[in-house]
Amino acid sequence: MLVRLLYASRAAKGVTQAAIESIMQQSRAHNPAQGITGALCYGGDVYMQVLEGGRGPVNALYNRIVTDARHEQVMLLHYEEVAERRFAGWTMGHVNLANVNPSTLLKYLEKPELDPFAVSGRASMALLEELIATAQIVCRAG
Repeated sequence: MLVRLLYASRAAKGVTQAAIESIMQQSRAHNPAQGITGALCYGGDVYMQVLEGGRGPVNALYNRIVTDARHEQVMLLHYEEVAERRFAGWTMGHVNLANVNPSTLLKYLEKPELDPFAVSGRASMALLEELIATAQIVCRAG
């Protein structure tokens, strides 16, 4: 059974290029064997990540993220069973929301900055879907 999980967290030591590269490297190294795909968005000190795959592997990864020292205030935003993946071709795509047109962010958020804690999980998923549709998520295959 496939599931899609969306969470947000605050970066314990700020979002740095080194932290992003570390997360992406771990994703490329471990996600393919677990059948996990997804995308990581970041902006300011916030991470927002969607994970897709089998229920067991996705839940296990989320539980590791909750205890990962790079993350604080981890919050589950959305969880659903799905018939198909939206991120099937990506070990882990990513997007720096500082590079996204502010009007795209304002469509879903209160301000043109990533704050998934202030909006519904549905609005956060809609933002991700628009980023996919407009090809703003960078693909990094395993």
